Amino acid sequence: MKWRKSTRLKNYNYKTNGYYFITICTARRKPLLEQYRKEAELILQNLPSRFTGVKLDFYSFTPDHLHAIFILSNANVSVSEIVRAYKALVTRTTGCKPFWEWNYYEHIIRNERALYEIRKYIQENPEKERLDLRTIYCRINATATNG
Repeated sequence: MKWRKSTRLKNYNYKTNGYYFITICTARRKPLLEQYRKEAELILQNLPSRFTGVKLDFYSFTPDHLHAIFILSNANVSVSEIVRAYKALVTRTTGCKPFWEWNYYEHIIRNERALYEIRKYIQENPEKERLDLRTIYCRINATATNG
């Protein structure tokens, strides 16, 4: 059996109030979102009405992945439950199996400057380059100590 490495922080409660950046990729990076974007977007936009304490802050689709920022505020579900429900609803609605990769990427947004940078990345550059969170936080720390 092949073991999968978890990208989640150990002992972190993913129901904690805050902002969460997620990226979900289609299976084998097929451009499924070209064909099913409307369905996937409608389901994404309706997630806050499904779950108490969940808001959708910002998002962007590319042909083979989704970037989104969720805000949790006294939510009744965790980030993984939100993502699991979203992936299941899109798969069921489209009838396309497999639609998604088994995992997803998440990042806990730790401050306003990082939130700004991640929103900017989602808006301007979703396919060109990989988001380097270390660089964002290093710039923030350098500005705080020098500014």
